[in-house]
Amino acid sequence: MRDKLLYIAFFLWGVANVSGQTTPSDPAPNFDELLVAQDTVVDYDANRPSKAAFYSAVVPGLGQIYNKKYWKAPLAVAAVGIPIYIYTINDKEYNRIRDAFKIRLAGGTDDEFSNPDGSPIITTQGLERAQRRSQRNKELSILFTAVLYAVQIIDANVDGHLSQFSVDRNLSLNPYMDYNNLTLGQAYGFNLTYKF
Repeated sequence: MRDKLLYIAFFLWGVANVSGQTTPSDPAPNFDELLVAQDTVVDYDANRPSKAAFYSAVVPGLGQIYNKKYWKAPLAVAAVGIPIYIYTINDKEYNRIRDAFKIRLAGGTDDEFSNPDGSPIITTQGLERAQRRSQRNKELSILFTAVLYAVQIIDANVDGHLSQFSVDRNLSLNPYMDYNNLTLGQAYGFNLTYKF
């Protein structure tokens, strides 16, 4: 009987010792915090593409700076600036040739494309052709300016969309070539690989 009492005493001491480890001052675990799912896209801004396009429309290259693609900003400025510079050169040439052509049509010979004695260096028909060529070059430079201006706006918008997606280096799509023993020929295809 004494052994039974000893076993009961050890049992009660063990139960008291195990239950004594938790004190009422310990906070209960909060399971709500454990069930929060983490989003894969951290900083999603729905207005980022439209802001980038707007900034790029106001000042060429500013949308690229907003997207933190600083190396693209000088390219955007040059893409719009060079055709504008070419337009100003062609406009000056067009005005010079047009003024000389007007003087020739009025019967004068003292334009910049004539010798001091009044003999023409360039004929009236040549001035007319040069005037048409300068006008065409001027219009083409306006067209290139408009197209490249739109392209840099589109680039800022697309880059604003794509900058918010995480690109995982573990996901890859590679072409492969395999020798097929059954048909004794080559098999071509694509291999999609995802590494954990």
